[in-house]
Amino acid sequence: MERKKRILVIAGSDSSGGAGTEADQKVIAAHGCYAMTATTALTAQNTEGVIDIHYIPAKFVEKQINACIDDIGVDVIKIGRPADGNYYYL
Repeated sequence: MERKKRILVIAGSDSSGGAGTEADQKVIAAHGCYAMTATTALTAQNTEGVIDIHYIPAKFVEKQINACIDDIGVDVIKIGRPADGNYYYL
């Protein structure tokens, strides 16, 4: 049996589930792959718009990334919306 491809998504979270890491997880699962996430921002939003955004510190995002790589391993990294330029230096 072939091992599932392991995909790490680095992106923001959409509380309404229509975009961001939530949407990526749905697509990844539909393709029979294993999804992991490193969340760059949390949003308060719905189908009408974004109400507020809480940015996750870059150092914490780095910890999320390393936790996945060190334990589970990663075959593919999918990058969504980084919160700011600090994430490019991780």
